[in-house]
Amino acid sequence: MEEAFMQRTMTCGQLRASDEGKTVVLNGWVHRDRNHGVLHFINLRDRYGITQVVVDEDSDKELQDIASQLKLEYCIAVKGIVRRRPDDMINAEMSTGEVELKAEKIEILSQCATLPFMIEDETNAKEDLRLKYRFLDLRSNGMQERIKLRHEIIKAIREYFYKTDFYEIETPTLIRSTPEGARDFLVPSRIYPGKFFALPQSPQLYKQLLMVSGFDKYFQIARCYRDEDPRGDRQLEFTQLDIEMSFVKRDDVLALMEDMFGSIFKSVLNVDLPAHFRRITYHDAMNTYGCDKPDLRFGIEIHDASSFAKDSTFNAFTETLANGGYVKYLVAPKTEGHEYTRKYLSELEDAAKIYGAHGLAWMKVENDTISGGVSKFFSGKESEVISATGAKNGDVILLVAHQDWKKCCNSMGAVRSRLGSDLKLIKDGYEFCWIIDFPLFEYNEDEGHWEAAHHMFSMPQVEYLDSLESDPGSVKGDLYDLVLNGYELASGSIRIHDIELQKRIFRICNIPDEMAAERFGFLLDAFKFSPPPHGGIAPGIDRLCMIVSKQSSIKEVIVFPKNTAAMSPMDDSPSFVEQKQLDELHLAIVEKK
Repeated sequence: MEEAFMQRTMTCGQLRASDEGKTVVLNGWVHRDRNHGVLHFINLRDRYGITQVVVDEDSDKELQDIASQLKLEYCIAVKGIVRRRPDDMINAEMSTGEVELKAEKIEILSQCATLPFMIEDETNAKEDLRLKYRFLDLRSNGMQERIKLRHEIIKAIREYFYKTDFYEIETPTLIRSTPEGARDFLVPSRIYPGKFFALPQSPQLYKQLLMVSGFDKYFQIARCYRDEDPRGDRQLEFTQLDIEMSFVKRDDVLALMEDMFGSIFKSVLNVDLPAHFRRITYHDAMNTYGCDKPDLRFGIEIHDASSFAKDSTFNAFTETLANGGYVKYLVAPKTEGHEYTRKYLSELEDAAKIYGAHGLAWMKVENDTISGGVSKFFSGKESEVISATGAKNGDVILLVAHQDWKKCCNSMGAVRSRLGSDLKLIKDGYEFCWIIDFPLFEYNEDEGHWEAAHHMFSMPQVEYLDSLESDPGSVKGDLYDLVLNGYELASGSIRIHDIELQKRIFRICNIPDEMAAERFGFLLDAFKFSPPPHGGIAPGIDRLCMIVSKQSSIKEVIVFPKNTAAMSPMDDSPSFVEQKQLDELHLAIVEKK
């Protein structure tokens, strides 16, 4: 019986000079085809690499005819003899660049329709077009390499945790809805009319229950789901590394993560990380960098301007300070090839306003004095301003005033980030840091009550236990975020394991005991049966892969992502379903009036 097709004996990235003279079969896609009449040069591609296939001038007519039929992305099989390329034709950029395959037989396995875009690492194709034909987009070398990198990272994660005595345990993906934080994706029950499962936003409660169960070291590569409005680079479904441990304190979790990332970066990227990452309090991060996920690859810092702003005649500064507000500044450095034009300063102001600033004040340092902008309000105080800020000739001092500390910080942080990018100050490499001592609660002005800054299962720091109810705003949690290159990479905490303390936290978050029992009764019931102290963390795998592959979007490291409208152009989901399916689930579609 004749074989269905010529099956590969080697891959397109495998051939080397040592294979000279061998007869091999390659399978793959036509990446490039240079047709010189009776001489054909075909670059054949699979996920392992590219090999040049040559149909020589003296090849038989049948082979010549088949070679002439080939078009880009045809899937073919090629049988031939490996031969060395002439020295002047060696391609050092290809792993197979020393050799080529002299074709003896070509079999077209399948043809390809007209391509909607060229399959290249750099494409001008619109995002939605790429996502509609994602199966083609994934053939590009860039996407292949990024998905390979994702695989290697996940493999290294698993190997690390297997070696450190963790169990990999799967938690349910059909769970009870606990409507806190983002909206749940709901799954209707066919068997129980009117009842719903939810898809997990995280395995949080279940991994805590595993700690109660005595599985003291747990991890999971977990799929998570959040029904969020379309915005930015968020995805409805994402992947996180979920970790929980018993009988640990904060430093144990941080040390584990430092060791794990050190191991992963060395094995996957051959990058040596420091044994310990810098720790910055939430308050210091906000004051110094304007956000709680600072990019430490460049050094512009934010400072308090009150020492000299209070002596100005600028009402926006003096009145803000008099009313207990804040004035902050940073020094934008003189940079070769960059001018601080009025237009550019206006763009910086727009960036600040997004985060609540009313405006962005400025003054230039020239000839050892200040000029332009608000400099006139510092008449006679010029040297004091320069001394206080440390600004040099050519620098620009940028200032924001606001009654709200967080908005003042965030506004300056947006300006700092913009400067780092525009002035090309950001260095290559990986800068990790821990952000610690977060507020446990934040006040929801719209709803008029306190709510958890992270989630309601985080332990308050011990010194605040007596003042939880009397002063929630001052309470710091046993919380920690891991930041890498300006992105929040992981968030975690030591968890509450005391049932009465957990109830106190619920009450502060406007969840009375009856509601808590209804929503979280299964967790509270478990806490009656000697739960251990425990804590954990959950790094985002999509974001990690994005950062290490030097991409700006997590869509570039996810095989089949949703677009910015939270839809999949490829399979046109979400989609309508048949009435029969709705009837089985006891559902009816009601048009919004």
